[in-house]
Amino acid sequence: MESTGEPFGLHYTEMDSPIGKLTLCASDQGLCHIEFGSFADKADFLEKWAERYYPGYRYMRADKLLTSAVEQLGDYFAARRQSFDLALDLQGTEFQRKVWGALLHIPYGAVVSYKSIAEAIGQPKAVRAVGGANNKNPLPIVVPCHRVIGSGGALVGYGGGLSIKESLLSLERQHHNCTSTTSGE
Repeated sequence: MESTGEPFGLHYTEMDSPIGKLTLCASDQGLCHIEFGSFADKADFLEKWAERYYPGYRYMRADKLLTSAVEQLGDYFAARRQSFDLALDLQGTEFQRKVWGALLHIPYGAVVSYKSIAEAIGQPKAVRAVGGANNKNPLPIVVPCHRVIGSGGALVGYGGGLSIKESLLSLERQHHNCTSTTSGE
């Protein structure tokens, strides 16, 4: 991105959810980051993350710009939405983006192993690297890394903590057979 001297705007808002406060960030291309916690609590991490992918950035509060993302996440938590219809701006390595793309194909209410994702992207020996990419997923919930579990069925690793991962999986288990009027599919 060529510098024009003007700071690049990253927009953010916060929302309350059943799993706590979430901070949503978007570039001009789409939703680019969801962080567990308030903007104030996560500012240091968000600044380091943004500097890596958006040199010359400046965060700006923009609640109206992120209304659709907030509404869709609200619908997800209320079991009225099973997938998302949002423009995404996924920043990461080519391998990470490949893994995140595979995560988008895991159906609501389903779980798969890290090995399954490695096989799905054509790199069956890259199980640990898939775990690392999952850990770096900038859009948890929307890019459903919570649906990936250990090969023995164990819940392992989640950026928001295992209790949040279990909450998300429990929500989906309870409602995965429900008909959704706003599935986004």
